[in-house]
Amino acid sequence: MARQNTVFKEAYNRYVVALRPEEALPSEPDIAAQLGISRSTARAILTRLNDEGIISWNKRQKVVLRAPVEADLFPSEETDSLHNIIERSFMQRILSDDAAPGTQINELELARDIGTGTTSVREFLIRFSRFGLIEKRPNSHWILKGFTREFALELAEVREMFELHSAAEFGKLPGDNDAWRALAEIKAEHHAMLKDLDHRYKEFSALDERFHLLIHGAAKNRFIADFYDAIAIVFHYHYQWNKAFARQRNERAIHEHLDYISALESRDPAAIEFSCRLHLRSARQTLLQSLPQSPAESDSLPK
Repeated sequence: MARQNTVFKEAYNRYVVALRPEEALPSEPDIAAQLGISRSTARAILTRLNDEGIISWNKRQKVVLRAPVEADLFPSEETDSLHNIIERSFMQRILSDDAAPGTQINELELARDIGTGTTSVREFLIRFSRFGLIEKRPNSHWILKGFTREFALELAEVREMFELHSAAEFGKLPGDNDAWRALAEIKAEHHAMLKDLDHRYKEFSALDERFHLLIHGAAKNRFIADFYDAIAIVFHYHYQWNKAFARQRNERAIHEHLDYISALESRDPAAIEFSCRLHLRSARQTLLQSLPQSPAESDSLPK
């Protein structure tokens, strides 16, 4: 229900800002298709618009009575992008104890659980399938192919190339760029998490994602931004795959982040590259250790 409520609020905000007085609104199926949501969510949006006096709804006739104002919108902290909602739900499924190579993923079931339309779910799965973790089958079904060591190594290699470039670009940003303020906030959150690590170490994955996403944004490269979706999904959700020693692992990563942030603040290219490589090497090792391994594979991992 919470996920559906978030979908409703996000879609409601998107729809309401585009309304114009005296405009006649389309049917519920048309609104659902336009927003990429289910018909029941579209009906909930119309019901709220009617209750708030924004539209007049009389059977099939729906007319906008007034322009929306800021107070009509849900606060930003209560909404999330539809892409993020679908991604989160998808990852929760493939990270469950029952998810193994060969597990079926059904578009209709996933869409129903989220409260969104199948088109949006299908678009996400098609985009994600480029990376070889899932494969399309007939009748709206997908098969989870499994996360292999070879896949992890290839992804880590690409990530390192992208982030080394992005980190170097971050160090060149002018002092008045908003990215420095965002970096200072993330730095403060790292220190706050360290002070209460026993209770907050499980929150690290989200903070880790925000940190690396901020760095990648400095590259202003559309191809890096596009591929980063897959990098983020794998590297930042993998913290949940292997929960052994999670607190110690996250504490080490936090200290590495703080060293990395200090290097960025110094604007010293050599220091930035050193800290970036050091942290990415640890992240690569952690990713590989999260996979099921034979004794021989475990012995071959870098120490």
